[in-house]
Amino acid sequence: MNADSQEMRPPLAEDQVGLVVEVFRMLADHTRVQVLWALVDCELSVNDLAEQVGKPASSVSQHLAKLRMARLVNTRRSGTTIFYSLENEHIRQLVVDAVWNAEHAGPGVPPHHRGDAAVRELPPRARTDVR
Repeated sequence: MNADSQEMRPPLAEDQVGLVVEVFRMLADHTRVQVLWALVDCELSVNDLAEQVGKPASSVSQHLAKLRMARLVNTRRSGTTIFYSLENEHIRQLVVDAVWNAEHAGPGVPPHHRGDAAVRELPPRARTDVR
């Protein structure tokens, strides 16, 4: 496709842009990214999440409250324990894609590509000095 034949996407409504910005704001924190990554394939309690991310439960709980308000996680109560999970498959895919994209910034074959015979290590990038 060339630029002349591509259909342009219509602009996003301002309220939708605000929601997207809020999602990215929630992803701009180390602890919240660790919490979301821990929830990619399972649901966990606050104490389990705190242990997994190496932070106090009170801190993880505060982050979970923000993630819940931003509709990135939801809860399920079982007795006195509340379990957290990702809100939906779109959030899961966003977190996975962000992590996999970050893995491409490092050297070698990214972990998510290991074992795939069709993927091989790229040669180091040539430095281009712009003066």
